[in-house]
Amino acid sequence: MSNAAVTSDKPARGRLLAMIGKRWRGWLRAIHRDVGYLAVGLTLIYAISGLAINHIKDWDPNYTTYERERTIAPIPADVPDDAAIAQARAALEVGTPRSTYRAGDEIYLEYDYKKLVVYGDSGRVVEQGRHPRFLLRVANWLHYNRGKKAWTYIADGYAVLLLYLAVSGLFMIKGRNGLRWRGAILLAAGVSVPIGYVSWSGGPEAANRATQRAAEQAPPVGDDDAGDAPAAPAGDPAAPPAADEGAEFTRPPARRPPPPPRATPGPPGPDDPAPAADAVPSPPP
Repeated sequence: MSNAAVTSDKPARGRLLAMIGKRWRGWLRAIHRDVGYLAVGLTLIYAISGLAINHIKDWDPNYTTYERERTIAPIPADVPDDAAIAQARAALEVGTPRSTYRAGDEIYLEYDYKKLVVYGDSGRVVEQGRHPRFLLRVANWLHYNRGKKAWTYIADGYAVLLLYLAVSGLFMIKGRNGLRWRGAILLAAGVSVPIGYVSWSGGPEAANRATQRAAEQAPPVGDDDAGDAPAAPAGDPAAPPAADEGAEFTRPPARRPPPPPRATPGPPGPDDPAPAADAVPSPPP
């Protein structure tokens, strides 16, 4: 290669680097803007459902419950069960229930989202049920991501977009309003929120440590209580966590059932008592 070609490449490379140095913030802002538009829909889903799920102990984020009463013609007690259930369904004009049964003069019709109790002697009908919340239940279903492999890829892609928005936002503005001064202060304040809360609350093991201290400070069990069955320690890390009551979306079910108990006793374990010295083993059958 001639010296003229080498010298001509250096100015071209220098111009390219100079152009990148001048325009990279503009490109960063343009991509940041487009990614922000792209992530708006998913951000609304995760933000709104996150607010709803955060207060799951105060309300049901998936359903609204209702109860109403009406009256139909009385159904005598001497009417056979099948005929009484058919008569109640015809009077109520409802579809095929998931399950039905009759107890005395009361007829129970159960559906997926409601239950009807018909009091045959008076014809009084009590209906209790629930309605899915518009859009919110779907958003919560997507947020929990239970058993939806395709949505997992979408959620992963959304997480990558959020990472880009977070990182690119650090370098979009230069000067005192950027990362050199104001941005650094706000960045430190934002990072300190989760760190400070974990330090203040004790972290995920705080509850186990509290129950362990309570168990250590509890008075010893006397001889009078020797016959009582021992209670499992509340802070045992091996104990399965309790499921949230009333929550529609709970932990996924176990992948396989527990193994059945052994039909024949196995070899003694390290904690089993040793056999007596004068014990004579039984002859083989």
